[in-house]
Amino acid sequence: MALKCGIVGLPNVGKSTLFNALTSAKALAANYPFATKEPNIGMITVPDTRLDELSKLVNPQKIQPTTIEIVDIAGLIKGASQGEGLGNQFLANIREVDAIIHVVRCFDDTNVVHVDGSVDPVRDKEIIDTELLLKDLETVEKRLDKQKKQAKGGDKLEAKRAAGIEKIKEHLETNNPARTFEVDDEMVEIFNSMMLLTAKPILYVCNVDESAVHEGNDYTAKFKELVANENAEVILISAGIEADIAELESKEEQLEFLTDMGLEEPGVNRVIQSGYKLLNLITYFTAGEKEVRAWTIEVGTKAPGAAGVIHTDFEKGFIRAEVIKYNDFIALGSEQAVKEAGKMSVEGKEYVVGDGDVMHFRFNV
Repeated sequence: MALKCGIVGLPNVGKSTLFNALTSAKALAANYPFATKEPNIGMITVPDTRLDELSKLVNPQKIQPTTIEIVDIAGLIKGASQGEGLGNQFLANIREVDAIIHVVRCFDDTNVVHVDGSVDPVRDKEIIDTELLLKDLETVEKRLDKQKKQAKGGDKLEAKRAAGIEKIKEHLETNNPARTFEVDDEMVEIFNSMMLLTAKPILYVCNVDESAVHEGNDYTAKFKELVANENAEVILISAGIEADIAELESKEEQLEFLTDMGLEEPGVNRVIQSGYKLLNLITYFTAGEKEVRAWTIEVGTKAPGAAGVIHTDFEKGFIRAEVIKYNDFIALGSEQAVKEAGKMSVEGKEYVVGDGDVMHFRFNV
């Protein structure tokens, strides 16, 4: 599944440093605005200890984790919706991602310039929110004009759609993001077709210094208060620490570094896992001697759809799915032991795949 998370924020808040830590790519991370002009793109693996545990039992020739695409998008400034800075490019790039990771700067450092001259994550967030809302309003107004013309002939359905778009416009005009608008069934197709920027799910990452990575600071406290009603997750990480961890070659060195810092895991792991959940995704597994592999599906996917992620023929010719719950596999130690214990179920086309299911598909083409 070609799913993308876009890293956004004002210039020079640590987006590219975070991107490098996430992907081990060598994107330019520099101390001046607009260091990123073209979006940097990388594939990142989703950390999942269950994959490791299954592999210990199966001992496969190959282990294949699941991945998502991460995009480091050019920094935004005030006036971007009118084309200021790299605004048009930024907004076009963000329109193409499925979810947003919004990085805000929550640390003081006189050696790192801020595009607006001072550190204020609340102000920074409001700048980006405003620019995205303004662009969305422009999109909605254009669509509304078109819809009103279609409704002039007296068609009641077209008039109802125009009224629905008018409500979306009013919602945005009161500084509410499109993601908080309650869309009725009749408006879903139109709403989705507009690809509104503020409709995308969002994860906030507060980039802090080393001293604030555990408990946060005054900046993060004010920021959390600001977004308390958004039902959005806020993660504290130090992009500098993550960059140091990414430079270490072995897991042993990384673990020692994390222990010294009083951390249980790299902050980027939490960012990736939260981004995965943000996209409404879960993982199921296939496990055999040749390969133990994690597969990405959306929550609510039925067995044939999950099979289709492996190959379209699996979905077309789906017969049944043999399902083992992850905990049963781990507790009993092998597929054969699970079968002997009567813990493997045989499911049909209506089975909704659960997170962590170990699947084997039967099909005929």
